[in-house]
Amino acid sequence: MNRYSILWADDEIELLKPHILFLTSKGYNITPVNSGADALDKITKEKFDVVFMDEHMPGMSGLETLSKIKNIRPNLPVVMITKSEEEHIMEEAIGSKIADYLIKPINPNQILLSLKKILDNKKLIEDKTNTAYRQEFMNISASFADALSHQDWAELYKKLVYWELEIEDTQNKSMVEILSLQKAEANANFSKFIMREYESWLNTPNTDRPVMSHQLMKKKVFPLVEQEKVCFLILIDNLRYDQWKILEPILSEYFYVNEESTYYSILPTTTAYARNAIFAGLMPDEIITKYPQWWIDEEQEESKNNYENELLNELWKRHKIEGKISYHKIRNQENGKNLASSIHNLYNNKLNVIVYNFVDMLSHARTDMAMIRELAPDESAYRSLTRSWFLHSTLFDILKKISENPNAKLIITTDHGTIRVKNPLKIIGDKSVNTNLRYKSGKNLTYDTKNVYVCKKPERLRLPQKNISTSYVFCIEDNFFAYPNNFNYYVNYFKDTFQHGGISLEEIIVPYVVMSSKQRLN
Repeated sequence: MNRYSILWADDEIELLKPHILFLTSKGYNITPVNSGADALDKITKEKFDVVFMDEHMPGMSGLETLSKIKNIRPNLPVVMITKSEEEHIMEEAIGSKIADYLIKPINPNQILLSLKKILDNKKLIEDKTNTAYRQEFMNISASFADALSHQDWAELYKKLVYWELEIEDTQNKSMVEILSLQKAEANANFSKFIMREYESWLNTPNTDRPVMSHQLMKKKVFPLVEQEKVCFLILIDNLRYDQWKILEPILSEYFYVNEESTYYSILPTTTAYARNAIFAGLMPDEIITKYPQWWIDEEQEESKNNYENELLNELWKRHKIEGKISYHKIRNQENGKNLASSIHNLYNNKLNVIVYNFVDMLSHARTDMAMIRELAPDESAYRSLTRSWFLHSTLFDILKKISENPNAKLIITTDHGTIRVKNPLKIIGDKSVNTNLRYKSGKNLTYDTKNVYVCKKPERLRLPQKNISTSYVFCIEDNFFAYPNNFNYYVNYFKDTFQHGGISLEEIIVPYVVMSSKQRLN
């Protein structure tokens, strides 16, 4: 048994002998001292796992001793024990990063609980998490045999993300591989679900279907806008649900979460299709028909999203909502700083849409830059990188500014997610075929029909049809397309990168969150 060493400083240490005997019987080594000076002397000469410190000691007080201990051993946990319930003492102790705060009289079980929280916390959490996930594992696996609805799939995906984040926080991460296999199984079943149901969602009246990209503004955003004085819609390109859950604790200091839900991205799960559908309130084939001047074909080099503002304003007019609307696209740090400094100028608008492209750039940078790939080799590191970026981003500055207005409602969403691709699939096409790794569109495509979703009638998926023989082929699960010539190069370069455009839980089921400021109305 690992015997932890505890230093206990109290000028009445003799009176604590029963407590010391109790902890000794539980396997702890206790070193008692009578003063702060003696505690400091011991700490400089010996190693301890925890210090118990009485606040009221003659000579050097507990708080003074605490300050000196932190200078010598900044990471040594210190538990402050005091008879006083004075608020300023508590605040000073907490501000000095104590590990726990106990008020006399104390009993042995209080001390034991404090030690377990400090020393065994990670192990206890890991044991509890692993046990709970093992129980949940059976329920999730059994659910794959059921006829799951789109709502069921959204809830199941949220559940998998929950366990992914919980297991990520455990010390040994012993359940990571099992969860990874279960996610792969979930994606295999979800892909079958999409291939079976997606076409009917678009073509069969009165079918039970999720809110999709082209319905997002009408069904979720505009009803909220009509109720509120001012709304901000922040669309963060490529934001997966798990990335949102990483950002949520940061934003919870400034906002209340009023609604956390999801919607389904259309296919292909790319910015060109999904985001244009959001801002037009139309499917791609309808955009081409109604606004041909604002649709950029695959083979054109021009950015596919240059006309979001125009599409959005047309949608706003069609819905005849009273009030002004604004649109801003943040492409770089300077754009973000300028907008953050002028947020107050937007408070008289009914809706302010802000598109923030960083997460999309991060996923592409991870593909292109070896250093970023080293920093984010897997989903856990990718989330960590997202969090680190956000904390130092102009987006965070913008959101903090928005939180200062108690009348503002904040909506955070995205157009699609990404998936880490692992398995290459060979495909052959001519020069006109698009470059996306998760879907291909064009004529005379040659491929193995396994592990793909084939659409030979694009009009059934409400997609553009360049000519009569145009077809679309989508990767499912964690596959990606590679050309036979230079096949090994493609595989080595793109394997384990984050891509989008295909069918997976991560790409299709994306977050939609409504928040309100924690600032109080006067």
